[in-house]
Amino acid sequence: MEFLADYGLFFAKVATFVVAFVIVLGVIVGASQKGKQNADKGYLEITPLNEQFEDLKETMFIATVDESLQKVEEKRLNKEKKKQRSLDKKAHKKDPDNLAKGKNKIFVLNFDGNVSASAVAHLREEITAILTCATPTDEVVLKLESAGGMVHSYGLASSQLDRLRKQNIPLTVCVDKVAASGGYMMACVADKILAAPFAIIGSIGVVAQMPNFNRLLKKNDVDFELLTAGKHKRTLTMFGENTDKGREKFIEELEETHQLFKDYVGTRRPDLDIDKIATGEIWYGAQAKEIALIDDLQTSDEYVVSRIEEADVFEVAYVFKKKLHQRLGFAAEESADRLLVKWWSRLTQGSHKYF
Repeated sequence: MEFLADYGLFFAKVATFVVAFVIVLGVIVGASQKGKQNADKGYLEITPLNEQFEDLKETMFIATVDESLQKVEEKRLNKEKKKQRSLDKKAHKKDPDNLAKGKNKIFVLNFDGNVSASAVAHLREEITAILTCATPTDEVVLKLESAGGMVHSYGLASSQLDRLRKQNIPLTVCVDKVAASGGYMMACVADKILAAPFAIIGSIGVVAQMPNFNRLLKKNDVDFELLTAGKHKRTLTMFGENTDKGREKFIEELEETHQLFKDYVGTRRPDLDIDKIATGEIWYGAQAKEIALIDDLQTSDEYVVSRIEEADVFEVAYVFKKKLHQRLGFAAEESADRLLVKWWSRLTQGSHKYF
């Protein structure tokens, strides 16, 4: 038994060391990656969704016909494809300018937001690329998922979408799960907002929170000094003693930020009763349509597929090149994130809403 106890203790020490090493490595590499990411050149990935959809349709068609006819139908479809390509080439030779105009183009982007809106690094490059060729007859579709985050980060993300608005390029935002707070700030830039019936919309408000350890420090006879120049350089602190005047100033700043948020949304969605909906509340998609937070109930997949017949649809993504150590860092970081989310979900299981 003593041997097993010693072995178990040794194994626990080794496991602790390995986990600590992976976490430290992930933090170091992740931190270095954030600084270098912008310096490393990336590349555009452009996927023609029309071709993907046609391949999907053909695959389903061939798979569902009688087995004895599958080869015949496959040959027939291939023959039709070759014929169409030949016709396109001839048309291009006769009138290259007219063919270049062709169908209108739709560019599909994805924005998966976090607290710091880090996806804006990709978004700005994608929008820059689109602006080099898009015209007012084209359209940009943004698949948006974000519960909000830091004010300045989502302010920048919204400003990137405003670049499309200034060039009169139609923008449609599709929300399948959530566009709340900073996420809705981005969505309101669009000419048209579509959402799934149970997508979470709204939360037009501002929140700030921080712990204060001043009493704990005093209890342990630890002095903390904060020196500032400027009356309102620091309103609330984590370690100093906060005052009523500091709190009042902090709340005043929150109210000013909230007013800026309301003005931004109200300018871009003039039909909204902004004072009624800017309370920090959230609504589901079906409710949001009734109060004009969104324009229609539709998923992103449904909308994109409905436009494939009448336009050339391209999914555009800007991808940063990652070195080996950066990939390892991301892998460690993502593993740690998944573990934390898993345990946090278990601990807070009772506070979530379920069907």
